[in-house]
Amino acid sequence: MNPIDFVIIGILVLILGFAAWCIYKSRKSGKKCMGCPDNCACSKGNCGGGCNGCQNKQK
Repeated sequence: MNPIDFVIIGILVLILGFAAWCIYKSRKSGKKCMGCPDNCACSKGNCGGGCNGCQNKQK
């Protein structure tokens, strides 16, 4: 393996680690729907972010 391969692998590990940390942090803080800008505070038919997961959870 070339040194550039180790650099690329390191960057990928950092990106995946940061993504996992963000998911862990948001779940720990109690967010229900990470993709919804309203954090599932939207009403049944009026979700500003169009998050289907929130609408399904509220039914």
